[in-house]
Amino acid sequence: MRRLTWPHRARLAGALRVGSSLRHAPRENGLHTVTGVRMDKWLWAARFFKTRSMAARACELGRIASHGQPAKPAREVKTGDLLRIRNESGDFEVEVLAVSENRGPAPVAQTLYRETAESRETRRRMAEQRKLTASFERLREGRPSKRDRRAIDRLRGR
Repeated sequence: MRRLTWPHRARLAGALRVGSSLRHAPRENGLHTVTGVRMDKWLWAARFFKTRSMAARACELGRIASHGQPAKPAREVKTGDLLRIRNESGDFEVEVLAVSENRGPAPVAQTLYRETAESRETRRRMAEQRKLTASFERLREGRPSKRDRRAIDRLRGR
C-alpha cells in the first residue's frame, strides 16, 4: 500500500488546517470554502486598523462588539455578523458580507462589509461638528520659552 504524502492527507482530513485561523467547510469536490476567520485578522484585512496587533488591542479594550457583546481577538467572524467598531476614524456599525484573512487594496477591503445607514449618518454629523468647533490651540514658533518648559515639566510630573 502506498503511503500518502502531506497534500493528500490534508485533502482527506478536510476539517481544519493546523496552525491557521481559518475554518474550512468540506465540499463534495474536495475543495474547501472559508466560513470564518479570527476577529483581529478580519478587522486588519478590512482595513479598520493598520496592524493586526492594533486590532487585537482594540478588542481587548472593548472597542469591538459583535451582536452587542464585547469581542475577543480570537472570536470567529462569519458572514452576516453585525459589528460595532470604534477607532480613530469614528464609530462604525457594519454587517460582514465576506471573510478574508488576507489584506488587499482598499476597494477590495470595502467589499468585505456594508456600513449601516445610521452609522454613516452619525459619522457625517460628527464630522460636521468637528469642522464647526473652533480650534483654540495657539501656534508655537521656535523653541518653548522657560515658562513653557516649566509647564511641560509640571505636566510630565518631573
